[in-house]
Formats: sequence, C-alpha cells, structure tokens
Amino acid sequence: MSVLALCGGVGGAKLAFGLAAEAADLTIAVNTGDDFEHLGLTVCPDIDTVLYTLSDLADRERGWGLAGETWGFMAALARLGGETWFQLGDHDLATHVERTRRLAAGDSLSAVTAHLARALGLKPGIVPMSDQPVRTHLLTDTGELAFQPYFVRERCAPVVRRVRYQGAATAAPSPGFAAALARPDLTAIVICPSNPYLSIDPILAVPGVREALQHAAAPIVAVSPIVAGQALKGPAAKLMAELGVEPGVEAVARHYAGLIDGLVVDTADAGAVPTIEALGVRALAVPSVMRSDDDRRRLARDALAFAATLSQSRARAG
Repeated sequence: MSVLALCGGVGGAKLAFGLAAEAADLTIAVNTGDDFEHLGLTVCPDIDTVLYTLSDLADRERGWGLAGETWGFMAALARLGGETWFQLGDHDLATHVERTRRLAAGDSLSAVTAHLARALGLKPGIVPMSDQPVRTHLLTDTGELAFQPYFVRERCAPVVRRVRYQGAATAAPSPGFAAALARPDLTAIVICPSNPYLSIDPILAVPGVREALQHAAAPIVAVSPIVAGQALKGPAAKLMAELGVEPGVEAVARHYAGLIDGLVVDTADAGAVPTIEALGVRALAVPSVMRSDDDRRRLARDALAFAATLSQSRARAG
C-alpha cells in the first residue's frame, strides 16, 4: 500500500503516526507555511512536530516540543532581555541549530529534513511541501501578522479577515512531494486533520499541487479537524467564524469539495453525513478523537479502508 499524506502540526502528526504503523510505503508532505527565522535560526514547527511525533519523542501533555525538555537557554535569554515569546527548549534547540547550519552550507530543506528523519530512525518519507519559502500571513483587525506572531505571541486573539501565502506563487513542490504526487501506484491520498486554512491550504497554494491531486488516480480522503463544531486543537473553529464560515464538518466538506472523494467525520457528526454527500463528497462517521496510539492506528485503518472503498467505486464508475 502506497500512501501520500498531507499534514500540518499536532493533529495531523497524530494521524501520520497511525498511518506510519499501517502503511508500509508512506510519504508525508508537511506544511512549511509556519516556518520562520527566529534568533537567527530556521524554525520549522510542523516538520519538527511530525519528526518528534513519529519518533515518539514528542511531549504528549503539551502537544508540542520534546518530552523531558529543559529550559535553561530560555531562562538565560530572559536574563539578557532577549525575545522569549517563542519558547525553544534546550534539546529542541539542537534541531534548529543543525538545520540552520546545513541550510547555510547549501543543503535544501528537503535534504536537511531527510537527514533529521534518518537520524531519528524514521522510515516514512517526510518531505517539506516546498524547498522555497512560503509563509502564511494573516490580515487581522490589528494589521498583518506572520503566522507565529499571530499564533504564539498574540495567542490567536486578533480577528482574522483574510489569509495569504507569501511566496507561494513562485514556489514549487519539493522533489519528494512532486515524486509522490506523480506515482502511478498510489493507493490513497490522505489529508490529515489539520487546519484547512493554515496547514493544508498553504500546501495547496504551491503551483501544480492542486492540479496534481485533482488528476491523481488514487482516491483522496480528508479527515475533519472539526468535531461537533469545535476544533480539537488550534484556532480552526475561531478562524472559520471570523472568515464568515459556520464551523462544522459541512464547512470542511465545502472547503475541500472538488478536490476530495471522501471525508471522515467523528460519530458526533454522523447526522451531517447526508448533507456532506449532497455536496458530492462521500462521508464516513467513525470515532476520530485520537487520545491514544491505538486511536491513531484505528483512525488510520478506517481512513485507508474508506479510501479502498472509494477506489473500488471509482473503478466501477470507470
């Protein structure tokens, strides 16, 4: 089974963990719209969350960073009056230093990410969506903010009017992502339960990605990040409301309509299945809240089995 997953940070990484256990051949294309330069270092939050989650090094209580982290560097920086709004743990810092060093030496983000994945003993192909910088910016009631200042420093408080993806027009899919999109033997494409606007849309904004997905032979299944009108993690529901969209699985289906074949929703949203399917998107209601590793693997199995059903439907229709 060959699977391509499109993934953001915490929620998406949980499903990616499950997919890694269930799919022998997995490529994970990760959002880089959240990346930024901080304290002279290149920080890639979503890539690192995927790396740490799949290597079982992530801090499960906080939902980000490394388990067993220490904070001596940040304490020392605070004493010197440095910027401390974005927390870099002592162990996590090593990742950013090594990434920055390799990038400065001429390595691509793809090459650096592959090196980090190998160093952590990971088998799935973890690839950035692009090797060129694409940065998510939010136009808010307090002005334009890059993603990390909005998300971390301002704690998502400003009201968002519009989202744009700076640099997307001149970017290209990373070599590993492009190769995965072009594979004729793909059996499923899974859009992980990441924020559609902040994690998945930056990937889709890279020229050629949406078109490649629309022409892919494999069925595309998305897993909703919204359960019973609420986001399990992050500002997805708040953002939807501010953009004039009523938060819910129906809105997720409408957002992806024309791209996906199926949408996995939680059993709490089973009543929305007929509405979703009226949009031309097949729907499956299963328990989708991932509280344990068993939950992650079970949801991955459900998503892949759903994709297989959709593939059979495609074959019959053809």
